[in-house]
Amino acid sequence: MTNNMEQKINNSSSKGGGREGATLSDRLNRLAPSATLAMSQRSSELKAQGVDVINMSVGEPDFNTPDHIKAAAIKAVEDNWSRYSPVPGYPELKKAYAPGQILCSNGAKQSVCNTIMALVNAGDEVIIPAPYWVSYPQMVLLAEGTPVFVEATIEQDFKITPAQLEAAVTPKTRALILCSPSNPTGSVYSKKELEALKDVLLKYPNVIVVADEIYEHINYVGEHASMAQFPDIKDRVVLINGVSKAYAMTGWRIGSVSQKAAEAAFAGPQQCVEDMRLAFERRKNLIVKLAKEIPGLEVNDPQGAFYLFPKCSSFFGKKDGDRVINTR
Repeated sequence: MTNNMEQKINNSSSKGGGREGATLSDRLNRLAPSATLAMSQRSSELKAQGVDVINMSVGEPDFNTPDHIKAAAIKAVEDNWSRYSPVPGYPELKKAYAPGQILCSNGAKQSVCNTIMALVNAGDEVIIPAPYWVSYPQMVLLAEGTPVFVEATIEQDFKITPAQLEAAVTPKTRALILCSPSNPTGSVYSKKELEALKDVLLKYPNVIVVADEIYEHINYVGEHASMAQFPDIKDRVVLINGVSKAYAMTGWRIGSVSQKAAEAAFAGPQQCVEDMRLAFERRKNLIVKLAKEIPGLEVNDPQGAFYLFPKCSSFFGKKDGDRVINTR
């Protein structure tokens, strides 16, 4: 819903009822607009005005969907895969994993939100390592929960420690959202690091891990590690993954036809994934090198995803003309 639409709804006249105006629910009014989408919209507006803009907001590969995946979707249309699909997804797609443990949604963002809505009650706390993807706390607020932020600095490669996790857990803690490879930092938790966090969580059996692994295949350190790989905690892990990043399918979403395309993505040749990963790695190496040459920027070397999260606090308090540089 756009800000203009929200304003129209909030300013509408009321014809009865206990509230003034046709306002949105309190649940929605607690949420902040998506900063990512706001930046993307502003970029589009400037481009429409003829301004040369590089959009660095939404996390989207610039590759086209591989041809064999597009061909599978075209065939699905021709074969009339156009009816309502099973709620948990087509069995053929789910066979890529353990079918009894898989649910298909329209996208990873919906999967995270569905999970939070299914797990969190009013007053429950959800631990979110920071820096974090902007939508995580809003999802928790939508479920009437309380986001609890754990700050991970550039000095620790933006990854929380077991001690930090232990300190953040309370009797109200219901979940930990863990994104690896990370949006927005590109940091990747190793198996050893995940195991150390797991050992803390074993003390708190009511805490569920929401493992956002949508960038699994865009990593530069080799084998991907997952919290779900540990037998003593895997039943408390909700693993979120999808085709949007690894297979350049951000706009597909998983309806009937798209499930057949996703099936081809998982079951078909995987060289396309490696080709894109190598291209991302070349770009990462270049941008890290160039960013490190900028005086005042402190830069780590991301191990995955396609983000760079430089520390720029050295510029705070300085002026750009009449404007003082600060956090906002």
